[in-house]
Order: sequence, then C-alpha cells, then structure tokens
Amino acid sequence: MATFRNHPMNRTVVAVLLAFALMFSAAAQAFAATNSAPSASLSAEEVEAFLDSFFTSPEAEPHYAGASVVVVQGNEVIAQKGYGYANLAEQTEADPENTVFRLASVSKTFTAVAIMQLAEQGKINLSDDIAAYLGGIEYENPFDTPVTVAQLLTHRSGFEVRDPKPEDIHEDLNSYVSMEEYIKANMPPVVREPGTAYMYDNFAYLLLGYIVQNVSGEPFEQYMERHIFNPLGMENSTFELKEPWIGRLATLYDPAGEPLPTYGIYPTIMPHGGMLATAADVGKFMIAMLNGGKTKDGAILSESSVREMLQYRYAIHPLLPETTYGFEAAPQMPAAGSSAEIVTKAGDLIGNSSYLLLLPEQRTGVFLTYNKQGGVLRDLFFERFVNRFFPGYAAPADLESFQPDSADELAKFSGLYADLRLSSLVTAVSVAGDGLLGITDALIGPRTLRQVDENLFVDNLTQRYTAFELDADGKVTYMNDPYLNPMGYARRADDPVGFKDVPETHPFAKYILSLQSLNVYPNEPGLAFEPEQPVTRAELVRKLLEISRLPGSAAKEYGFSDIDGHPDAAYIQAALELGMIRGDGKGRFEPDRAATRQEAAVMIWNVYRMLFPDELFQDVELAGSTAEWAVPAVRMMVALGLHGPEVQFDAEGKADFRSLEPLRQQEAAALYYQLLLQPVNQIAAQRSAQTRES
Repeated sequence: MATFRNHPMNRTVVAVLLAFALMFSAAAQAFAATNSAPSASLSAEEVEAFLDSFFTSPEAEPHYAGASVVVVQGNEVIAQKGYGYANLAEQTEADPENTVFRLASVSKTFTAVAIMQLAEQGKINLSDDIAAYLGGIEYENPFDTPVTVAQLLTHRSGFEVRDPKPEDIHEDLNSYVSMEEYIKANMPPVVREPGTAYMYDNFAYLLLGYIVQNVSGEPFEQYMERHIFNPLGMENSTFELKEPWIGRLATLYDPAGEPLPTYGIYPTIMPHGGMLATAADVGKFMIAMLNGGKTKDGAILSESSVREMLQYRYAIHPLLPETTYGFEAAPQMPAAGSSAEIVTKAGDLIGNSSYLLLLPEQRTGVFLTYNKQGGVLRDLFFERFVNRFFPGYAAPADLESFQPDSADELAKFSGLYADLRLSSLVTAVSVAGDGLLGITDALIGPRTLRQVDENLFVDNLTQRYTAFELDADGKVTYMNDPYLNPMGYARRADDPVGFKDVPETHPFAKYILSLQSLNVYPNEPGLAFEPEQPVTRAELVRKLLEISRLPGSAAKEYGFSDIDGHPDAAYIQAALELGMIRGDGKGRFEPDRAATRQEAAVMIWNVYRMLFPDELFQDVELAGSTAEWAVPAVRMMVALGLHGPEVQFDAEGKADFRSLEPLRQQEAAALYYQLLLQPVNQIAAQRSAQTRES
C-alpha cells in the first residue's frame, strides 16, 4: 500500500483535502421537490428494496468501494446492510455489524452529547465563558463579548479558522500528541465578535472535547466509553486508533479506487473527527436520540437535553437554519429542517465519508458510511430516501406573493464576498435587474439569483436558497449560500480605499481595487501600488499560496541553495513540495529576480495540469515569442482566461501573451483575481465537450 509521502495524491491533494477535512462537500444536484407523491411504507421490505436499488444503481456505485447503512424507526432497526467491499483486494465484504469505519465529523455529535451530560449535572453552564473550563489556556479576544460553550457547539465562536495542517497527517500510529499540547500550539485568536456569524469550526469541537476531559477529570476517550458507548451497548466504538480497531477498519480508497494507508491526524485523540464505529453501533445511538435519550437500562440524556440538541439556534433566514448542538441543517434541499423536522451531521476524512440523518417527528434515523471521500453518494441518498419515504419534506415554501425589490434597491447586495472558512472561495454579486442578482464564483460559475423574500433568493441553476444578512444600519454584512459551501457565511468585502497611483480609469483598477477590498493588498489610505513594478519570483510564489490559503512549509531544510534566510523561504519550499516550482536545474531558485510572464504561467500549469490534460488547449494559437518549455502553460492560461487586458488577440485569433516580459504588479493583480473568480473547471469542461463534438 502506498504511503502518503509517495502516493499520487500527496503533492497537492492531501494539503487541499485537509483544508476541507471533517465535513465539506458540494451538493450533487438540485433537489427535485415531489411533495405530491404518496409516502412509501417504512417497512423492512420496502426499505431493503430501496437500499438494494440505490446501492446497485449506476449513479451510486462509482462513489464507494464499501458502504454500511442502518435505518431505524422508533425502537427498532428497520434495515441494516452492507454493500461492496471493506477491502477490495481481499474481497472482504462491508458488514454493518463488524466493519469499523472512521466517522470523521459525525464524531462531533457524540462530543456534543458529552457536553450536554455534564451540563445536566451542573458541571458546565453553556452560557459560560469557555475560559472557565480550559485550565488556564489563554486566547486572544479583542471583543468585549466572551466565547461561550454554546457558541462552540453552534460554530459561532468567532475564532480564526484552524483546520488540520498537512504536517498533522502521519503514519506513525504509535506517536502521541495530547489535546492540551496541540491546543496550546495552535490556539486561534478571535477575529469576529463571538455569536455574530456561522463558520464551521473543527477547532471548536476539539476545545469541547478538551472541556469534557477537564471538567470530568477523565481522559476524553475513557469518558466517551464509560458514559456513552457502554450505556448504549456500542461495543464496537472508540476514539482510539489502535488495535484491535485498526485491523477491523475498512480500507480507505482515493477517488481512483487506489488504496490509501492507515493514517493518523494530530492530536491523537480527536473529539472533532476521530471516532471509529460500526454502522450498527450508530444505529443504537440514533434509537436513543429518537426516544428521549433512553436506553434499555436508563438514559444517556434527559428528554429536555435531547430536545435542546435537536433545536436549531440560528438562521440567516427562517428557511435557512444552520446548526443545533451537534447537528446541522441538510444542504441538499430548500428549507430542510426549518422547523427542526430534519437534522443531519456529515463527516469527511481522506478516503472516508459518513452521514447521519434524523427526522425526529417521524422518529426515524439513517446512518450511512463508506470508504471513499465525497459528498455525491450521501447527497444522492438523502434526496432519494426523502423523496421515497417522506416526500412532504421536499415541498418548497410558498413565496410566490412576494414583491421583489427594484434594481436600485438591490444595489446594496453588490460586491465581493469571501468565505469565512476558505477565504480563497470568493463570490462576486451584481445587480441583474429588478428582483435579480448575478452571482459567480470559481467553483460553479455564473448564474442568476431570483428574489423570493426579504433578503432571500433562489438560484436559477441549483434551485437552492441564498440569503443575505444586514446589520442594524441596513448594510449587507454576510451571505449564506449553502449550495456553494454549507460550512458557513461569506463576509462582504470592505469598500476599497484605493491607491494614489491607481485612478478608477486605470485599465487594471477592477482587479487591483477588488483585491484591496479582500485585503490581498493593504486596505489603508494614502498608499501607492506601483502598478508597473515587476514582481519577484519569491513574491509571486508567496501571493499564489496566500490567496490559495496554503501555508508555508514547516521543513527545517530547504530544497534550494539560495533561499536560506529569505523572508519567503517557507513559501518557496512549500511551492517546491507541491510541485509548483522546480528551480533552475542547478539547485537555485533566484527568489529576488523578476518573474517573467511565462514563468508565472508555468507555476500555475504545474498545479492545474493535474486537473486538465495538455491536449485540451492544443488548439490555442500564440503570437509573439514563448519558450518551448512554456508553450503548454501559456496556452492553458489563454484558454482559461487567467490574464488581464494586457493579452491581445490579432485578426487571426492568435494571443500575444508577452511571455518573455516581466510580470508587473498590475498584471499579477489580474492573475490573482482570475484565479479567485474564474470558473476554470467550467471552461475546461466546455472545451472538452467542444473537442468531442468536433
């Protein structure tokens, strides 16, 4: 089995996937409302027939190697089945009773239960400042509002994002990093007023686990075993990645179906994503939650605490609820859970995905887990299961009587929005007419939003809701687009103060001022931009990684002989490790030399070529001079529109990329802007379709 060090995923994908770790997935397709269809009987025969049909369908089969699923209602397990293989090479079938899967962020739900248990005992007050429970660990908070336990539970702490880092993933399963050690080394500052915005927060649930440990006086993993797993009879569940559990784990697979190594992530015990369990064990948990916390021999929670956990706490609009204590709204359909009718919890780790779905009013629960990472399978499952058995939940709200705002009134929504968790995920919003907004981003591309209620819009492409939040003065502050990213709000960018040498009529003003509003450049008055100044190779690498939210390398030794002591050395080394740069072939990088435009193109191409074959851009014709080694890269840049107005096309359609010239600050700004907002996947797909047709 390949190690992560030499696995084909390693060079860029592992770093990127870790940035999305423990939950994220884009929805598979628009939800089709079918509330006119009658409900099917939730009998064992009907459910098993549905499961067999779903998991053997051509839409589902590519998205898992092995899967386990359990469906419960009331006090009973309605169906419990395994599909495919826990290990393809050994043809070991997935078994819901015996195959152990990594639950990823579904672990958070169990951590929330532990917090609620201690709250019932009066050992924790959910309204308290978390400092009371952190054992002296301090954090920076410039606001008068403290971070509370409840805000950790609902992902509203205001902490700066702290997702797992590439160096946190490892294969030394005997190594140990404690929660306390990890928290002290990585404790984030508060960067938004606590309680004011939703951002999915892995670190918050790590802190909750640490609070459980501190308050109970028991190691977290032992607390969970004694107070949750044992009372529920969950004999095949643990937070410890060790034998005998490792030997029972489903093998992890990458998207191509290649096996991945068994890996750990620091800290060693992960309340926010480290639970291992069989599907059958999670079925026992769901039954308890659907029956007021009761077990055969007692209860893990009181009925009132269960109700507290299932209650949505915030919504940017009533039809877009966010989180409960330990659960979140389903992103797969409009208005899911608007009256606590549906709560869900998704989880992702590299090579593994899970999904927990509860319909409390129907006393029904579903848990699905599988050994390939990705949201497509669970999204398809959710849509088909709800449509089949509970179609009334798919009915969209009746908002037809709303009178949309005029174009002038909608102007307040225009601007750029940066995702709170992934600042490189930027959305541009503009007015498209009365009641209409135009919206575009690098993932989905351009589409139209139609206003259906106050500050609420329906996306014409996905048929999902997008909502905006306004402050007390009527100024737009946040956008919530759960289809693009269900993991939190996007913050409206600040108005740019401008640069004294970039007038509004400057041909690159759009790019420069937009990036200033996003704080890619300092948003301070009186500064000069120097648009004609060449960009150095080191500066280019640093900016490319910064806008991609990729950190500098933690390596102690560097791969180039001329970057020791350079302020951007860590970024240069990270770019080398990611395969973005290769140097001059003599062990040097020349960090302070001006980057040529073709060198910039090759840096981008070295990453994008993993996604797009060179053949896709061979029809692009170039004018002017380009070095032979840079031709494929320059063709790609032209085809994907990764440039500004400096690139000119002649009468024959040939592009002069001005490859040999130095990249200037104004042109770099255009490049960064396009990388943030240009839907390159969509453009490449269109070119691919055109190539097939021709």
